[in-house]
Amino acid sequence: MQLQSLSDLANIAAGHPFRGKVPESPGSGVIAVQMKDASPQQGVSWAECVETEPAGRRDDWLQVGDILVAARGSHNYAVLIDDTLTTMGKLAVAAPHFFVVRVTHHGILPEYLCWFLNQQPSQRYFDLNSEGTLTKAIKRSALEATPIAIPPLNKQQIIIKLANTIKQELQLIEQLRRNGEQLLTSIANGLLK
Repeated sequence: MQLQSLSDLANIAAGHPFRGKVPESPGSGVIAVQMKDASPQQGVSWAECVETEPAGRRDDWLQVGDILVAARGSHNYAVLIDDTLTTMGKLAVAAPHFFVVRVTHHGILPEYLCWFLNQQPSQRYFDLNSEGTLTKAIKRSALEATPIAIPPLNKQQIIIKLANTIKQELQLIEQLRRNGEQLLTSIANGLLK
């Protein structure tokens, strides 16, 4: 298995440098993706993102296939920018608490890289290399040095399919759990009538 550092496979940039709170600007056509809008389980919740008017540099628009890596917090999760961004017809930037990883190596799929960054070996690496006591953060240099295992492309595709299947199964299990809780709540409420 080939191992390379993340900086050999992708460009890494900081999110857009908003100063303070992301200013809201409804109707601007530019969306800011903040940490509250993204999770490894759900991806980016585009409907929750605020529209904004970013100032300063304009070369940091997100693209389909970019990977956002949470730079702060106890879990440095990764989220893939999927083609929903294209269908919305809007531009998007990442908040400064994200690093934006853009794959440049032809031998690795963005979906696989995102999956690998969320797995235990990468998360353990982030834990060991993060700084801070109350609020942990990972530096760009540490992210760049993250070791990435690169299987052949066909194996990457098999891993992605398996991960997507398991993700769908977990969503179904969660829906069944919620349905069961609603049923029990309904039964309990009926007993009091």
